[in-house]
Amino acid sequence: MSYVFRMKGDLEHPALDELWQLGAQGVRQEGDEVLVYFAAKLDLIQEGSWQEIDDQGYIEAYYASLQPVVLEHLVIAPTHSEVGLKVGQKVLWLDPGMAFGTGHHETTKMVLAGLEQLELAGKTVLDVGAGSGILAIAADLLGAARVLGVDIDPLTIPVAEENARLNRSRAQFEEGTLDSVMLKPEVIVANLFAELHIRLAEAYCQCLKPHGDLLLSGIMREKEAMVMEALSPYFVHLRIRHDGEWSFIAAQKA
Repeated sequence: MSYVFRMKGDLEHPALDELWQLGAQGVRQEGDEVLVYFAAKLDLIQEGSWQEIDDQGYIEAYYASLQPVVLEHLVIAPTHSEVGLKVGQKVLWLDPGMAFGTGHHETTKMVLAGLEQLELAGKTVLDVGAGSGILAIAADLLGAARVLGVDIDPLTIPVAEENARLNRSRAQFEEGTLDSVMLKPEVIVANLFAELHIRLAEAYCQCLKPHGDLLLSGIMREKEAMVMEALSPYFVHLRIRHDGEWSFIAAQKA
């Protein structure tokens, strides 16, 4: 069975997180129309319609189509993949489903690349809105001394913890918000909406240690200036990178 509804945005949108939690087996996007594949009908909140699908091999094809994401020091790969690593690379195993964030989306890739460029040895990293745990686990694999991921959705925590176990990662996860964290990290990473970054700008600064690094993504280009304006009273060395319609901002606490 497939459930069809309309959604503006991409397949890393948090609106799909609940559907993964409910047992979605695959997702396909055609413009603003999203098809979510389930084994059977469910009562869903989203306004949409159910339809029968003839191609029962779609789920297998969906998983088979997911190729590893190759970065400089990390390779993000689903567990069915065979991965060849170059000297100095590490693999981060992550299957789609349950909590969004597989490394394939531009916003995630830009944060991962930003983490690769930092010297994380001996540092504490905080991942705000951890989701699948991909950024926290990546920080651990890249040498951070301690990594904590927080998320307001309690259903994501066991998913992130299972992904950490899969990768033998020391990253830890807990339900909470930036304000609830009793931690002073040297690095904060957050792949959230622009409006949330604007709201959290001062809190990012208060949480970080002096001269700490802030890596933000999930920002659409047309909202980039608003995020930069919100950060500017608290951060210096603001740097922007683009990938498609998305912006990534790196900054340092003043």
